Amino acid sequence: MSDRKVALVTGASQGIGYHLSIEFAKRGYYVFSCSRKVESMNELVNQFPNQIFSFSMDISSIESIKNGYKFVNEKLIELKISGIDVLYNNAGSSCTFPGIDVPDNALVQCLDTNFVGHVRVVHEFSRLVIAKQGTIAFTGSCAGYCPFPWGSVYGASKAAIGQYASILAFELEPFNVSVKNFITGGVKTDIADKRSLPEDSIYNIEPMRIAFEKRQKMSENHHPMEPSLYAIKAIDSIENGWRSTVDVYLGTWSILPRLCAIFPRFLILYIFRIKFHLNSLFDAISSSKKHD
Repeated sequence: MSDRKVALVTGASQGIGYHLSIEFAKRGYYVFSCSRKVESMNELVNQFPNQIFSFSMDISSIESIKNGYKFVNEKLIELKISGIDVLYNNAGSSCTFPGIDVPDNALVQCLDTNFVGHVRVVHEFSRLVIAKQGTIAFTGSCAGYCPFPWGSVYGASKAAIGQYASILAFELEPFNVSVKNFITGGVKTDIADKRSLPEDSIYNIEPMRIAFEKRQKMSENHHPMEPSLYAIKAIDSIENGWRSTVDVYLGTWSILPRLCAIFPRFLILYIFRIKFHLNSLFDAISSSKKHD
């Protein structure tokens, strides 16, 4: 059997997943890069022919995951490799809406992509990782630990994957499999949610426009980390960091979850009200209620 290292990266068509695929390839890995549309990864394959193998896998579909596993397993047999060294669950979906206004399709898409899909991918591919005593990684988010306004569902999905990763690491100790949850701050990607508020939202008043736009552009307005640098640091952590460490903080302002854990909630909310222009919005809502 070959001792060549192998990585599988989900959500590889752009952003973090795209650059993870490149960095793994530069380090000599065979890389299985997947996305919903296989043609979106043609550039990756052209850069690293016979080293990056692209395939279509929609992690919100059990059938698609099973087909993806079949493709990867057959290719590993062809390459005479026993398993996967790194399973990097990177695919993600944004969801920026007030908690009471989240459209059902946005709710399902976010939870399926950010949590349920990852659990299903791990279920399907875990034996291949165990065979190499490798690493299962997740692209987590500061949003799972900080009360960012208009991010309740997205934050809940990232909090869920963080807890899943924490317990998964405990359960996989006997198999010498490492688990990493990259609690991600600002990274220069195109994941920001550009959808508008529902027309019937009770927040649909003029001051909300500024507050909502400020939230949607939170990452790009705070000197986000280049995804190529993020990929280097993430893979360095996998290859050289403590295997027992699950939570790895990475990206601009990734210190925020620690600050939110230390300082009292009223102080964090006071800062966020100012940061996201919520005072004028809340005042407008209170004023309109008085006139009802």
